[in-house]
Amino acid sequence: MKKYFNWTNLRLVLMLMLLVFLYSFTSKRNENRKLQKATVEFQDGEQLFITHETVNKLLIENKKDASSIRKVTLDLNNLENTINQHDMVEKAEVFVSVDGHLKAVVKQKTPVARIFEGNGSYYIDYKGTKMPLSTIHTARVPLVSGGINDKNREDLNKLFRMIHDDEFLKKNIIGIQVLPSGSLKMKNRNFNYDIDFGKTINMDKKFRNYKAFFQKAVQDSSIYGYQLINLKFTQQVVCTK
Repeated sequence: MKKYFNWTNLRLVLMLMLLVFLYSFTSKRNENRKLQKATVEFQDGEQLFITHETVNKLLIENKKDASSIRKVTLDLNNLENTINQHDMVEKAEVFVSVDGHLKAVVKQKTPVARIFEGNGSYYIDYKGTKMPLSTIHTARVPLVSGGINDKNREDLNKLFRMIHDDEFLKKNIIGIQVLPSGSLKMKNRNFNYDIDFGKTINMDKKFRNYKAFFQKAVQDSSIYGYQLINLKFTQQVVCTK
């Protein structure tokens, strides 16, 4: 009986071997290729608290430039962790393109208040963590002083977020003093009166009352004659001339 050699199977095997060789060759060549450039992109980056140069140094691990780095030596997870550990950074994503472009997309922390404590000051960010002051930009946030402690910190962080998320309050509330009793005294940007906010309860209702009062008082110009706006009572706003 004659045996016939299966040329079809041989061709398939040869093609498979060729594909494996080409893939291995291309992967090895790609790994040894050096980076072309490194760039940093900030999300919502109108007000930068950290410079592109600072992040770029972390991205290329303080080397002279990206062109001295081989792709095979990159550890993207390590680079992300390094950038994420910076006090100004909330989250960073690092990736490299096929053509050797190393890029970091960075989301900065969002300051919502500036705390004065002892001889120094620092920011509180949107998540309630400490954030150092920046040397390149000053955030326009309420200045906070007084007795901030572990007991009232969570409620105060909620208050700071409420002010930050409301365009009217963000524009108008510039100062908050935490009194020993736990009550809050606030300052308005454009008027000299004090706001007696009371304690950090019924905050939504108190701010709604304040905005309603403010709108009416500005319309009839009575706002210029007040020295104290009392928001302690949620059913009414009590004003003192």
